This record gives sequence, structure tokens and C-alpha cells, in this order.
Amino acid sequence: MSPIEKLTTISHKLPISVLEDIYKRITDWLASGGKEEDPYIEQQLRYAQHVAMHYKK
Repeated sequence: MSPIEKLTTISHKLPISVLEDIYKRITDWLASGGKEEDPYIEQQLRYAQHVAMHYKK
């Protein structure tokens, strides 16, 4: 499973503002020539996992 697919599976656990920021960053990265497999995308996934673990709805 790719980092973006993993991000999609936890997206419901994130505040919308965090999710929008991550998707903007990923979109910008890909638009600038980055790849879905790049470490930057994995970094965004790790951040999302951290927020999801600590965010209380």
C-alpha cells in the first residue's frame, strides 16, 4: 500500500484543517515533479499518523 493510500485510510481521524494542509502539500509536491514514493510523501504520512494518534474528536 502506498503512503497516499495509507493516508486515505486514516483521513477520517484527522481534523479537516490538517487534512487540507497535507493534501495541499502533497499536491504541490507532485505538481513540482515529485513522485508518490518519495520520502516527502512518507513524511506527510508520518505527520498524519502522529496527529491521528493524538487528536480527540
